[in-house]
Amino acid sequence: MSLSAYDAGALTGSRELAAYYEEVVRELPQEPKLAANWVMGELAAALNKENLEVGSGKLPPARLAGLLRRICDQTISGKIAKEVFRDHVVGRCERRCGDRAQGLRQITDTAAIERVIDEVMARNPAQLASYRAGKDKLFGIFRGQVMKATAGKANRRS
Repeated sequence: MSLSAYDAGALTGSRELAAYYEEVVRELPQEPKLAANWVMGELAAALNKENLEVGSGKLPPARLAGLLRRICDQTISGKIAKEVFRDHVVGRCERRCGDRAQGLRQITDTAAIERVIDEVMARNPAQLASYRAGKDKLFGIFRGQVMKATAGKANRRS
């Protein structure tokens, strides 16, 4: 699966974890590394925090694979996926998480993002002039304001 020796070792540390990972990869075969990162990272941390076992049923492998699939197709960002994931693990949602993820859908329409950028620049003429004069560090401020205006939903790659 093109995983590092470390990742393979971590994922095979217990039968339950290995079985969980393999089930996620069966559902999402094109993304074994993404699955490994989430199983070793988000899942392990959440289970540890909630004092749960891998097989607790709080987040079935197929559901995690579905969430990861939405990252891959850019329906939601990794950050949004982490919010939805936390809701699943702590049991605050059942079927409604899909609806919540719909409301958190990232903005990939470049025209819509450009309109927000134009609005941010229009509200900040002094900073824009300084940026155009060479103060490159102001770019981060503009990016932050765009992300704030879109509630973090603007896809940074668009």
